[in-house]
Amino acid sequence: MTIPTAPTSNPVQILVAGQPTSLPVRRIYCVGRNYVDHIREMKEGDERDAPFFFQKPTDAVVGDGAAVSYPSATSDFQYEGELVIVIGEGGRDIPVEASVDHIFGFAVGIDLTRRDLQRELARAGRPWEAGKSFDQSAPVGTVTRMADLPASLVADGELSLWVNDELRQHCRFAQMIWKVPEIVSNLSAQYRLEFGDLIYTGTPAGVGPLVPGDRVRAAITGLHDLTITIV
Repeated sequence: MTIPTAPTSNPVQILVAGQPTSLPVRRIYCVGRNYVDHIREMKEGDERDAPFFFQKPTDAVVGDGAAVSYPSATSDFQYEGELVIVIGEGGRDIPVEASVDHIFGFAVGIDLTRRDLQRELARAGRPWEAGKSFDQSAPVGTVTRMADLPASLVADGELSLWVNDELRQHCRFAQMIWKVPEIVSNLSAQYRLEFGDLIYTGTPAGVGPLVPGDRVRAAITGLHDLTITIV
């Protein structure tokens, strides 16, 4: 078999509002357990524990309007609406007070999860990869640049998520355990961040199962909505 030619650029791109070109996605990081009410509904972990990070593959990204296939190997496929940070300027060991200077913008995201697999792996003390890092598991909407958003979004924006027009999740970002600047700073202490990195910042309470035919819409103050359909 002939070895295929490697791509010259990252093939995964996401739209940026008002821009003629798309933004290449480098890595996807996710924050686990960043809302107290979600920790309580999952009945897992100590509310005093610091949130932690895990990753999804870049090619798990799908955009607004995507038809997402119900994944294999699960009978408990769930949604998690999230604010997504898009890194603009790279860096390592970024101070909290300088974190916002490294942010290009924000988008609406949905962290799709095979919950039954995640729980089985957690009980066994194994990585969550099979529960979190599968095909089409990282829907993300159009990015809005930080410069085009009010400062209040980071401090006290609101997230809402509907399934078939029924409101399932609603929160204010003031409820986050780790705030946006702290997330960027702490993650940069573990990895060098670069342009095009996406950071899913965690989900509030209200997560639940999806079935084929469900239409999921997530919205955040000042950002473009994200809608997907499960097929």
